[in-house]
Amino acid sequence: MSTEATPHAKPIYNVKNPFIATVKTAYDISGPGAPKNTRHYELDLAGSGLEYIPGDSLAVQPANDPALVADTLAALGLTGDEIVKHAKNGADVPLRQTLIEANSLTEVDTKLVKAIVEKTGGASPLAAFIAPEAKDELKKYLWGRFVIDLLLENPTAKFEAQEFVSLLKKLNIRLYSISSSLKANPEEVHLTVATVKYTSHGRERGGVASTFLAERVTLNETRIPIFVNAGKGFRLPDPSEDVPVIFCGPGTGIAPFRAFLQERKVTNAKGKAWLFFGEVSEKTCFFYKDEFEGYLADGTLSKLTTAWSRDQAEKIYVQHKMLEHSAELYAWLEQGAIFYVCGDASRMAGDVDKALHTIIEKEGGKTPEEAIAYMAALKEAKRYRRDVY
Repeated sequence: MSTEATPHAKPIYNVKNPFIATVKTAYDISGPGAPKNTRHYELDLAGSGLEYIPGDSLAVQPANDPALVADTLAALGLTGDEIVKHAKNGADVPLRQTLIEANSLTEVDTKLVKAIVEKTGGASPLAAFIAPEAKDELKKYLWGRFVIDLLLENPTAKFEAQEFVSLLKKLNIRLYSISSSLKANPEEVHLTVATVKYTSHGRERGGVASTFLAERVTLNETRIPIFVNAGKGFRLPDPSEDVPVIFCGPGTGIAPFRAFLQERKVTNAKGKAWLFFGEVSEKTCFFYKDEFEGYLADGTLSKLTTAWSRDQAEKIYVQHKMLEHSAELYAWLEQGAIFYVCGDASRMAGDVDKALHTIIEKEGGKTPEEAIAYMAALKEAKRYRRDVY
């Protein structure tokens, strides 16, 4: 529960004392035929005193899918009414409650793996992975498997209710880049979230938090524990400073840059702004199109460059568009621009980084070593800022 503040003190919200919010508005921002469902959420902060700055993330405490909990209980041979200790607050609650609210069913703890091996007398396939040197093989084996898969694959491993809870990881918060400015949207916080859905090992799967928000939240009713996670170095320059900014945010990586642009408009920020946005198709995935075109029209945004990976025979991504505009991009860097990137760390962020090196070499007439030094200087000056995950 949230704590009421004294009249002169701001409330402090954190994992142990979250603000309990509700979703006031939610809608699909991906069109029919889009490869994935991407949604916009507006959470009500009325009366909370909760504050955030563009570049911050919102910590959301999701709940597990009751259908997955029911299937897990069936695999255990338990009813869910057994009384156990709640995994987070230690209260005596029905097993079903802690499995919904506090235990992870999508990530497997090695404690559960070892317990299954022990209960099956080493007959489980998992026995091959419990040695410390086999941890990489175990990781591969567990990829795409939930707790229920291990229970179904090892039906002779039986657990008492409390014993089972003790072998599970806790259900952690999920962090989402905030996609709104508090100055532009008082007492609201917005999120831009792709609903994760996939099939593995013959079973339909879903991301815990993204499907919670998309499928199991009732507007203005479902209680969602939240708090703000500070973005630290991922910040706009002072609006009075004439500093150019370049934003690169493909997919849901667009979220903080929507917040940045809202903030720039409200504060009449000086300095030109350039947004690179990429997705699968312009027709189905041009998130916030009208809003960004409005910013172009009123000067909040100076330049908008888009990349649609499937709208032509060859795949075009944001890094290709950066290279296409290399001379102008380098000129902005030479004028003191801050370069921001948000999104997937595994591939996109690396590809964008390589493109920047190439641009600096080509347009600056630099050797690879000189380009590396130039990039190091950008980072040192806090002019290359990344929010990747």
